[in-house]
Amino acid sequence: MKIISWNVNGIRAVHKKGELHRLLENHQPDIVCIQETKCKVHQITSLIEEFSEFIQYYTEAEKAGYSGTAIWVSKQFLEKQNLMESDIEFISGMSDFYNDTEGRISRIDFTKDGKDYALITVYFPNGGKSVEAWEQKLIFYRKFLEYVQYLEAKKVDGGLEKIVIFSGDVNVCHEEIDIARPKQNEGKIGFHPLERKEITHWVQSGFKDVWREKNPTQTGQYSWWSYRGGARERNVGWRIDYFFVPEQFLSSVQNIEYLNTQFGSDHCPIVLEWKMA
Repeated sequence: MKIISWNVNGIRAVHKKGELHRLLENHQPDIVCIQETKCKVHQITSLIEEFSEFIQYYTEAEKAGYSGTAIWVSKQFLEKQNLMESDIEFISGMSDFYNDTEGRISRIDFTKDGKDYALITVYFPNGGKSVEAWEQKLIFYRKFLEYVQYLEAKKVDGGLEKIVIFSGDVNVCHEEIDIARPKQNEGKIGFHPLERKEITHWVQSGFKDVWREKNPTQTGQYSWWSYRGGARERNVGWRIDYFFVPEQFLSSVQNIEYLNTQFGSDHCPIVLEWKMA
């Protein structure tokens, strides 16, 4: 199972540039997790028809042109796995854990070989607009951990007992190794000790940053660059896009990498290859 996660910074814009086509043609993903779609579904009917080889699920923000997430599932992948479209359950938001009006969370559930999967893509808040936005960002991190722990927990303990894989724009660099200029950005939103601590809680709870687990000392790998000052050309970036999986399933990961040469957004995609059985 090949899953690509990408903050497209506007799905219509990245499509217009031809970069969505390029990604799909070059990498042939089974599932695509998309953040910052910035659209209502009725605005992209022609795009949905154009990419009809995918079943497309969208979570919209109430505010037009803002946020939004989506998950695309290849029909060929379903056929290969002997799954039907009806075997996929789509869920928006974070249930009763958090009232998401900004379309930040999309999830699909399916069962394969007796194992229940929950695949989630998330566009985490930036938190930079106001003091209230900053406080809500920290709450969002905490509530999200509670949510995925509930999905993972055994049914006898009140959970859903799923294998949880989540990806997306987490909007924070976890460690100094994840940012090109840690000293200059220390204490700033996106590299603040309090938000970094929340990610540490995820890791300590058993949800592992897959790329860092596989590349514990590698430097210079980023996923977001400012449009200013030629930051991407100079690789002055931030690693803020991730895949997390439960520690006990790290052995199912066959490959993970950032697609640095894929353009069209200020983020680059990240791809995870997972052994289903």
